[in-house]
Amino acid sequence: MTPPAEKVTPISGFPELLPAERLLELHFLDTVREVFELHGFAPLETRAVEPVGRLLGKGGDADKEIYGVHRLAGEDSGRESDLGLHFDLTVPFARYVLENAGKLSFPFRRYQVQKVWRGERPQEGRFREFTQADIDVVDVGTLAPHFEAEMPLVIAEAFRRLPVGEFRIQVNNRLVPEGFYLGIGLTDVAGTLRIVDKLDKIGPEKVAAQLVEAGATDEQARLCLALADIRSADLSFVDAVRALGVSHPTLDAGLEALAAVIRTGLERAPGTLVADLRIARGLDYYTGTVYETQLVGSEDWGSVCSGGRYDSLASDGRTTYPGVGISIGLTRLVHLLVTKRGLTASRSTPAAVLVAVVDEESRTRSDAVAAALRARGVPCEVAPSAAKFGKQIRYADRRGIPFVWFPGAGESGADQVKDIRSGDQVDADAATWACPPEDLRPGIVMPQA
Repeated sequence: MTPPAEKVTPISGFPELLPAERLLELHFLDTVREVFELHGFAPLETRAVEPVGRLLGKGGDADKEIYGVHRLAGEDSGRESDLGLHFDLTVPFARYVLENAGKLSFPFRRYQVQKVWRGERPQEGRFREFTQADIDVVDVGTLAPHFEAEMPLVIAEAFRRLPVGEFRIQVNNRLVPEGFYLGIGLTDVAGTLRIVDKLDKIGPEKVAAQLVEAGATDEQARLCLALADIRSADLSFVDAVRALGVSHPTLDAGLEALAAVIRTGLERAPGTLVADLRIARGLDYYTGTVYETQLVGSEDWGSVCSGGRYDSLASDGRTTYPGVGISIGLTRLVHLLVTKRGLTASRSTPAAVLVAVVDEESRTRSDAVAAALRARGVPCEVAPSAAKFGKQIRYADRRGIPFVWFPGAGESGADQVKDIRSGDQVDADAATWACPPEDLRPGIVMPQA
């Protein structure tokens, strides 16, 4: 008896791309990796799991989203749920630094591109499994403040090479709201930050109500919203904060640090960095500068790149390794560009050439042509069958392959290559033919306006 067919259904929050979309994502990954390496960041990969105890308390609201890993009975001793999949790459990186501090040269610069997992509710642009691309710098004991200015400038360089359009990197410093809240008499800084961080989601009226519910007066709530409303692409934010009439040493330190970052941005990437005092970041381990990145015209997507400074995430009790980092949500960014802006790759295969097969008896000749082209760095594939040439051309066209190679098609028995877009067909030799550089790899297709 034939068993019933198994019904295949997607699992929400675990995206799987079509080939053209994956080629687009790889283009983004290759570009980002190239920029990171140009700035001297060394590649790193860490394990997928961490002790749950280390993950708990590191991620604010992410704590309840950790995926536990259950081991089979009889394997390692200990509780079955004592491991969890990492929800970001910063927490495992901090652990890695502690374990390998004696083998690393500081300040240590690393980039990391890996999957992460969060058990949140899947929705547009938010997934349970996704790829992040991080850069971080850590040092021993103290971390020079210029690294906080460097992080967004590296991201800006990467984004300028990608088809993302105009973007803005919003910057704040956690010391600014911390000092401001203390200056107006609010001592639960972390709780206030978490409420204010909901501004874009629930709006100012509900944020004010939640602040009052948490113990703030109406005037304190008003001042919190006034601080969060300050935004400037220059140093005028400092005077705007001072105009609110609040003073505290921590606030002074935060304004000075944030001004240094914005000043560097004005000098090296004008118009890219914006001081935005509502940016807080929900993760508890941030202690200084924090970043979020939005694409202009698509602000409703939220942030596609974020991060910040952390001073005590990596510490063994004797030595502390402060750091600063920023992370691109690659899966989120690519998904939104594909679904909202229609970006895709120019073809669904890396192959630039389809080598036709005249008949099955001569397939070895076609294989030899393909081998000669590949030896010279030209991606190609051999036709799957010796069908009529028209059918083989349609096979290439459906995949976006721009050239079809015909062995022995010339009058003197020479090979010929056809650009199926223009129809031009010329004699060619696999040992010397040059594929146009723009066709060597899949390109990015922008939708027509």
